[in-house]
Amino acid sequence: MPTLTISLPDSLKEFIEREVKTKGYGNVSEYVRGLLREAQEREANQRLEALLLEGMTSGGQAEASPEFWQELRRDAATILAKHKTARNVRSGKRT
Repeated sequence: MPTLTISLPDSLKEFIEREVKTKGYGNVSEYVRGLLREAQEREANQRLEALLLEGMTSGGQAEASPEFWQELRRDAATILAKHKTARNVRSGKRT
């Protein structure tokens, strides 16, 4: 795996070391990788939200029955549960 070297002031280095100890990360690299993955995830979610808003405001009309909303909520809950599990596995957090 490639290596990246960064310079930090003492206060940030101490903060990261505290985070590693208190949040259950194995080392600083795991912590930083977790932060980067979270940033990637936020960016992807922002793109998705923009696309959803674009679709909602595009002028098309769709009927949505109560059954549609129930199914959508079930699907969303399933996706969210998988997403949380995958995020914990990727971050290497100990639970």
